[in-house]
Amino acid sequence: MPVFTLGIEEEFQTIDPETRELRSHMSKIVDGGKIILQERVKAEMHQAVVEVGTNICTNIHEAREEVTFLRREIMELADKQNLRIAAAGTHPISDWVDQLITPNPRYDQLISEMRDVARSNLIFGLHVHVGIPSRNEGLEIMNAVRYFLPHIYALSTNSPFWCGRDTGFKSYRSKVFDKFPRTGIPEYFNTANEYDEYIKLLVKTNCIDDGKKIWWDIRLHPHFDTVEFRICDIPMRVDETIALAALMQALVVKIYKLMKQNLNFRLYRKALISENKWRAARYGISGKLIDFGRQEEVEYNVLAQELLDFVDDVLDELGSRKEVEYIHQILQMGTGADRQLAVWEETQDLKKVVDYIVAETSYGIR
Repeated sequence: MPVFTLGIEEEFQTIDPETRELRSHMSKIVDGGKIILQERVKAEMHQAVVEVGTNICTNIHEAREEVTFLRREIMELADKQNLRIAAAGTHPISDWVDQLITPNPRYDQLISEMRDVARSNLIFGLHVHVGIPSRNEGLEIMNAVRYFLPHIYALSTNSPFWCGRDTGFKSYRSKVFDKFPRTGIPEYFNTANEYDEYIKLLVKTNCIDDGKKIWWDIRLHPHFDTVEFRICDIPMRVDETIALAALMQALVVKIYKLMKQNLNFRLYRKALISENKWRAARYGISGKLIDFGRQEEVEYNVLAQELLDFVDDVLDELGSRKEVEYIHQILQMGTGADRQLAVWEETQDLKKVVDYIVAETSYGIR
């Protein structure tokens, strides 16, 4: 069987420990990190965002080591600048209007094109790359995996607040990102060639300059042989990030095995899957999603168990059973959004929520 490698990217907030607001000093962290982390740390469009990415990992255990190492290093670099690092899909208090933009021709072009849609995109995500044997097989896997994106997304929800308000959503991050073009659940494509021709058409007509401006919730990466999951909020804990990455890898492997047995997975239209994505954003793991096969609403916990049962037979060969089973703990303790809201309900103080996020970000590391 091919090696379904993993690569994990996490986007963090840089926090002022006194005000608990975002601080636009990411460049000092990035510059300090280049010696040790090299290309595994980089700037993002907003100066209060710092992104780290693992090397290519052959299994989930390597991925855990990398993610833990990167979080520890980025926290130590932040400490030297009297900053803190926080992992949440949005900042509970800070307003995007006050944030500085990183000087970079690519970001300048993006803002010139999209104006306040780009400036207001102050969000923090988790991206997971899973290696694929070929682009054609990757396209087939992507088509099938789309159905499960809302199920995965619900587990990651970690952005209930926006500009000092309780939004009523478990993940408001996706609502912010929805303003961008070429986001959300993609349609399915019949072949990788059809997918590539779509990209070429957009480049030819000056919609995009390359495939990296396809920002769907899942995509074939334009430069690497990976399927890239982009739907998730960044979770607070390393354990949560690793559980989600392990689940994504297991899904890819499960669907690949079904393909090799000539067992087709039913493909659903974007319009239907998007109904479940909206529910996941609004209610997280507390609501119901639609089972389109049965054509009925089902409690999320039931669907989560069905998903775990679906991938169960590939977990031992991937060595990821423990990591995937952590999802049971997420269901029990609540997602990041549930826990943020619990702190808010208890304290009525969003600064206390920020403190909680900062503490949870280092959970299991310090």
